[in-house]
Amino acid sequence: MKITFSDSFWKSLKRLSRHQTWWYKIYEFFRRDLPYFLENIWFFRKELYQFRSWDYSYNFNLFRRSLEKTVNTIEFHGHEIDKSRIKKVEKMKRVIQLLNNIKSDEYIIHAENELGKIKESDFFDFNDDTDEEKEHMRKVFKRAREIEESEWNELWTILKGQDYHEYRKICDSKSLKEMSKNDVWGDWFDGSGMNGWWD
Repeated sequence: MKITFSDSFWKSLKRLSRHQTWWYKIYEFFRRDLPYFLENIWFFRKELYQFRSWDYSYNFNLFRRSLEKTVNTIEFHGHEIDKSRIKKVEKMKRVIQLLNNIKSDEYIIHAENELGKIKESDFFDFNDDTDEEKEHMRKVFKRAREIEESEWNELWTILKGQDYHEYRKICDSKSLKEMSKNDVWGDWFDGSGMNGWWD
């Protein structure tokens, strides 16, 4: 058996070696890297301008903004099949919403919507509140903390993703015939797992 290489193989090698030259790297810098850099500066301008190093919320602002671009790219320009792509898009949008909730810190308002408004009072007038008002305030604050913790846990659960050992167990329990008939992966996958958010 004789092994030969086609012309396209040699052209590919030539192209790869050309990409390592100094002049091509300069060309790539002006052709691609610099325009992307300027586009990113513009896209993240507000987050960069407002960024401070003493609070995690600024890190979340950068992450949220980058996710907005990623979700737009995957939703409208993605090449993945719709079934799994749409699930990823939904989870990314949920993460953006959770990050917005963390930023706005309106958990007391959400708790008040569930349990009723607390009495508006000055900090120093707290002793003037009745026992019922104080009890209601404690319930609202407790519920606000529960909502915040729930959303915080949901955020990290989505970013972490599903346990692939569960999928392996499902695969092991099914025959090859069942696997080929059904979309086992598509049915199991829920779109979570940041390490899979790419196109």
